[in-house]
Amino acid sequence: MQVASVNIGTERMLSGRSFKGTTGIFKEPVDEPVAVGTLGLQSDAVCNARHHGGPDQAVYLYREEDYEWWSGRLGRPITAGTFGDNLTLRGLPEANLVIGSRLHLPGVLLEVSAPRIPCNTLAQRMEDPGFVKAFVAAERPGIYCRVIKPGNVRVGDGFSLEPYAGDQVSTLDLFRASYRKLSSEDLRRFLAVPIDIRTRTKFEAKLK
Repeated sequence: MQVASVNIGTERMLSGRSFKGTTGIFKEPVDEPVAVGTLGLQSDAVCNARHHGGPDQAVYLYREEDYEWWSGRLGRPITAGTFGDNLTLRGLPEANLVIGSRLHLPGVLLEVSAPRIPCNTLAQRMEDPGFVKAFVAAERPGIYCRVIKPGNVRVGDGFSLEPYAGDQVSTLDLFRASYRKLSSEDLRRFLAVPIDIRTRTKFEAKLK
């Protein structure tokens, strides 16, 4: 398993039917090593801090294999960084991981915290008002991580997975939970694992 692409975005204007405003979703691959801190990759733009970024969604991962799936589905090449991912990974066995799992890279340690929930920015990025619905149906959301150990990351870095020892809740479980009614038992199950703070705050409010 290795890092196939490291992607950085700059702030730019996006305007259309689905979204109008500034965004950092347009990521471009870079060849040089990039510093990764607790708030993400150095020089990577986050334009809406209310819904994106922060310590629990510092790094967004997407599989190269899922890009290949989308390319076949859409009938055109979909390349690394298109969905706003910071790291495009090769060789990850599944499109989801257990919350709390850790990815050990040579210079960085990441911990899985959440799936990506698609929004209208992604729809406009893809120039398709129906893309959010297609993204949800595909159940290939990508993975958000918090940074446990900052350092540098570069293309070609290998990585290993450290399984989470606690309750097994996958990013796909959490992704599906965003689109269904949750019981108190469901909420307690999700709150028992190290989910991201935005989701935790929402679920704690629901449980009350």
